[in-house]
Amino acid sequence: MYVQSIESMTINLKVMSSTSTAAHRQIQIIPSVLPADWANMGQCVKDLESAGVDRIQFDVMDGNFVPNLTFGPEMISACRKYCNVPFETQLMVSQYNCETMLEAYVNASKGPNNEPGVVIAHVEANVHLHRILGRIRQLGGSPSVALNPHTPMEMVKDVLDMVDHVLVMTVNPGFGGQAYIPTMINKIKDLRKIIIENNYDIDIEVDGGIKADWTISQCCAAGANCFIAGSGMFAYPSLKEGCDALRKVAKDAQNGNTLEKS
Repeated sequence: MYVQSIESMTINLKVMSSTSTAAHRQIQIIPSVLPADWANMGQCVKDLESAGVDRIQFDVMDGNFVPNLTFGPEMISACRKYCNVPFETQLMVSQYNCETMLEAYVNASKGPNNEPGVVIAHVEANVHLHRILGRIRQLGGSPSVALNPHTPMEMVKDVLDMVDHVLVMTVNPGFGGQAYIPTMINKIKDLRKIIIENNYDIDIEVDGGIKADWTISQCCAAGANCFIAGSGMFAYPSLKEGCDALRKVAKDAQNGNTLEKS
């Protein structure tokens, strides 16, 4: 009985330690460039760097997986010379386009000194998810996976040992400016719980309807630490104001001061 008690205490301490680490993972503010002036994208990424963002996300859409068309790898690569901020590419594309264009997007996402860029594959679009994630790592990227709102968290359990980030979509992908879906909070909580229990070193991202209010606050309290904001950041008089406001509310939530839904 005494030995079992010691073992139980050890396990509990391990989980508590992991929980503490998860609760204080670095807050990262990641603007999506969907609301930007696409004709001046170079200046936009330069301004975002000056605003103090942690990464810049390019939402790649092919008109198949989602009903919209956005950025090719050439556009992303062309932006690299304007800033040193890490890039993140979310591949909202069909399995065929993901497989055939993967190398180009991994390369386009890399940093100024060839550092790995975050490349996000959607679980819904990729039947051979292990293969895609493994290939991202092999090509020099940071493999990550995304879940649409209707997709259960269990769909990514078997690839968590392969990824650096999990993106929980809090809107249905394809268009900016949509309203946040509050029921995603439980998915974030369940995901963070599994990450802690298995001692995975994984950031949780959220994307969709995130603003410097209860949305980012409650997502952070649930276990997310990376926040993608489009209109929720670009709506401010300056990008720096938007970035600072998002970061402050998230940090407050991380320290226990969570905003209630208004």
